[in-house]
Amino acid sequence: MSENGTPQTKFNRVMLKISGEALMGPQGFGLHPPTVERIANEVKTVRDMGVEICMVIGGGNIFRGLAGSAQGMERTTADYMGMLATVMNALAMQSALEGLGVFTRVISAIRMDEVAEPYIRRRAVRHLEKKRVCIFAAGTGNPYFTTDTAATLRANEMACEAIFKGTKVDGVYDKDPVKHADAVRYDNVTYDDVLAKHLNVMDASAIALARDNNLPIIVFSLDEPGGFKGILAGQGTYTRVHS
Repeated sequence: MSENGTPQTKFNRVMLKISGEALMGPQGFGLHPPTVERIANEVKTVRDMGVEICMVIGGGNIFRGLAGSAQGMERTTADYMGMLATVMNALAMQSALEGLGVFTRVISAIRMDEVAEPYIRRRAVRHLEKKRVCIFAAGTGNPYFTTDTAATLRANEMACEAIFKGTKVDGVYDKDPVKHADAVRYDNVTYDDVLAKHLNVMDASAIALARDNNLPIIVFSLDEPGGFKGILAGQGTYTRVHS
């Protein structure tokens, strides 16, 4: 514990990656404002520890590019639509965070100057230094890349010390724990094992980019109240993906 009673953490700057589905709550589609607010509270408690926070939120609760292309839509168009969905989620999270008094910037890889800043690396770094939460929206700005890859790319560009992947389960399992009662959770797993065993932590491009830059990925349950803060303080259940 520090002198003022806040838990100590070894991380100074982190990337939080969550899926768009995490914002749906009990609904089957769209945004569930109480769930958005709960996640915003989690982010605020970590920001209050002095940690600089980047965020990337998927868009699957509104539109998923792969699903659109599977139904006959041209893949590039479908992916751009998915990117726009991530901007909507980012704006919702910004609104929730600023309602809690947390200064936040939405930074879009696709220019839409009326609602978000364009991505300029040095400006984004300055926002983080001023303890603003930076939400990176619209993926990488390119089709065929997922928001997992965007999160890993931005985490490297922002010199984050780890990616925190918030999911519905408390780590990485050898098989789906929802379907298999005998699924075993890993405490630690290597990037190469994730790729070789198809463990579905993130897509292969994101895992390879993290491996090549030695950026650890910490997979934890976003549904556990206080889980994000607890894991940053060295508590809780999670899986660490590393070399």
